Amino acid sequence: MSALLSFENVGLRYSRDRRDNPWTLQGVNFEVMKGETLGVIGRNGAGKSSLLRLMSGLIAPDAGRIHRQTDSILLLSIQLGFQPHLTGRENAMISGILLGMHRAEVKAAMDDIVEFAELGEQIDDPVRTYSAGMRGRLGFAVACQARPEVLLIDEALSVGDREFRAKSRQYMLERLQSEQTAVVVSHDEKLIATECNRVIWLANGGIKACGAPEDVLEQYRR
Repeated sequence: MSALLSFENVGLRYSRDRRDNPWTLQGVNFEVMKGETLGVIGRNGAGKSSLLRLMSGLIAPDAGRIHRQTDSILLLSIQLGFQPHLTGRENAMISGILLGMHRAEVKAAMDDIVEFAELGEQIDDPVRTYSAGMRGRLGFAVACQARPEVLLIDEALSVGDREFRAKSRQYMLERLQSEQTAVVVSHDEKLIATECNRVIWLANGGIKACGAPEDVLEQYRR
């Protein structure tokens, strides 16, 4: 397998005050291989979400280098670009484009988006009239249409009622079990153990362990 992403001594700091510890991440080295699902675990504040933002290119490192062999990298975001005064259909179009899709692709997928979101005729109502669950279902349905080479998933993306959460979780599992290259940040140890090929454990701004899921999870629990 070839590496689609490589981190070389990458560091990131948000604080510029050197009197405290400014580094959120420091000396991070790893690769994301084509076709694998890489899990990322760690306590809150360990830098997991920052790591995904670096992978996606949303932020740049303060030290080291990130080598990308593809420009098709997507940090999956629900309700990206939603505007309350626009209709669900118009918001789906904008969100899809912001997720990297072409206008024609979003238009062709619109019926599938409406069906998956279970919105029916309400797709043409302003989003400000939607409940939080309806907005979440629409955002997830749009995000499902994106087909990047590397998919970055931050925590659980299940939304809506129990039935819809089960449907959305099943969809994401199918994506992870396909040939999709993915990086998953999650506290769900069962998901990490069953769906990931390798796992990174982040702690104290660096990689504490990296390897087979069962080995890294055992260290993490201890």
